[in-house]
Amino acid sequence: MEVEVGKIIEGRVTGITNFGAFVQLPDGKTGLVHISEIDLAYVKDINDHLKANDVVKVKVISVDDKGKVSLSIKQAMEQEHRENSKKPVQVSFGTQPAEGAATSFEEKMRLFMQYSDEKMTDLRRNLDSKRGGGGRRSPYAHL
Repeated sequence: MEVEVGKIIEGRVTGITNFGAFVQLPDGKTGLVHISEIDLAYVKDINDHLKANDVVKVKVISVDDKGKVSLSIKQAMEQEHRENSKKPVQVSFGTQPAEGAATSFEEKMRLFMQYSDEKMTDLRRNLDSKRGGGGRRSPYAHL
């Protein structure tokens, strides 16, 4: 498998330094993930994010004329996120509404308001009982 710029591949972390992590790629080459390319957030200590032998997805940023490979975990995450967010959401619409289901917006709104009013009544009743009887004064309140 040839290392190509822009490709996302899996590799295994072989070493960690204070400036980055070395990742062995499937073709046997080793590339460097600079500390600034480890995560989307600021990375103070690489050891908080990676350990030796971790399998990571990396994006090949560059390959110089000497064969030095620069990699990025951050860019691989960003690209995968973009690709996943572009996938269409499949929604299944039945030919008939379910039995007893609201069919119009007005009917759905009416049911929502009814449900909301019932919940608010229950909440007020529960709160009043915790306060000591729903606002009625106790005969012993003056003591």
